[in-house]
Amino acid sequence: MPKAPCILVAGGAGYIGSHVAMELAARGFAPLVYDNLSRGRREFLRWGGHVIADLADAQALRETFRSHDIAAVMHFAAYAYVGESVEQPEAYYANNVANTITLLSAMREAGVDKLIFSSTCATYGEPRSLPIDEDHPQAPISPYGRTKLMAEQIMADFGQAYGLKTVCLRYFNAAGADPEGRLGEWHDPETHLIPLVIESALDGGPTLQLRGTDYPTPDGTCVRDYIHVTDLADAHILSLKHLLDGGRSRAYNLGNGQGASVREVIDCVRRVSGREPKVVEAPRRPGDPPMLVGSSRRITAELGWTPRHHSLDDIIRTAWNWRLKRGEPPFPARPA
Repeated sequence: MPKAPCILVAGGAGYIGSHVAMELAARGFAPLVYDNLSRGRREFLRWGGHVIADLADAQALRETFRSHDIAAVMHFAAYAYVGESVEQPEAYYANNVANTITLLSAMREAGVDKLIFSSTCATYGEPRSLPIDEDHPQAPISPYGRTKLMAEQIMADFGQAYGLKTVCLRYFNAAGADPEGRLGEWHDPETHLIPLVIESALDGGPTLQLRGTDYPTPDGTCVRDYIHVTDLADAHILSLKHLLDGGRSRAYNLGNGQGASVREVIDCVRRVSGREPKVVEAPRRPGDPPMLVGSSRRITAELGWTPRHHSLDDIIRTAWNWRLKRGEPPFPARPA
């Protein structure tokens, strides 16, 4: 029986990376998670092998490539908070750009030439047209978005000079949890809307600040495109197979192609949970575009990707069930 291809999953103990590692194992691959656990969770190291080390550690990377027959790399190891990137740009450029170069250099030295990159719609900046497709100008407005765009450009240069093949996946708003409850969203601190609304609906949970009610949208609140994390994982597997089959470098948007407003998310949590989120209206947060909705027609046409979780209720139901599994405040239990 042929040996399962080993896939290095940098940042595989995080929210999206862990779901992808789980999906890799289910699809006949051998995931090898590489994570320093600074923001990932040890509890999520449940599929394949793992190496606890930092991407800045070039020697640890070399040793990992020397000791494993790695067929391709998936790169999730990045800081991803827009506000934090404005306050701490040095940390973002060091981790998201410099450490990516260290990873690419180790790949080149080891002769590994296939990479799936976790990018973001933040590389587009303020939308000039909707829905946003891959030909939309990339003009990020935050250090976070700029670091991701720089990484994309560096990978393109490595492709031109050294033959690196990449698929850059530009996510819109990742959300939800594994429908079977094995994994879910668990950030510290939490900044994403859906888990924050869920927290506000829990007994003893904090009040949510609804930042801005006067945007030029149907109900005055920001509209975003939410994509279920398991659909993201499926897109990563399809992208990996594309490269393993000799496909060329590509960039793809990952979204549902439809938006939901903040008020619609709050209403959905109320409907799914049967509880009342605690919400207070507050002024706008600087830099929030009124609407961000993506077009994923390219990956659908080229790789056959079709999201299975279109419904906001479905997305939020999986997130709600995952949160209940962790227990309500003061959070006495962790999932098995």
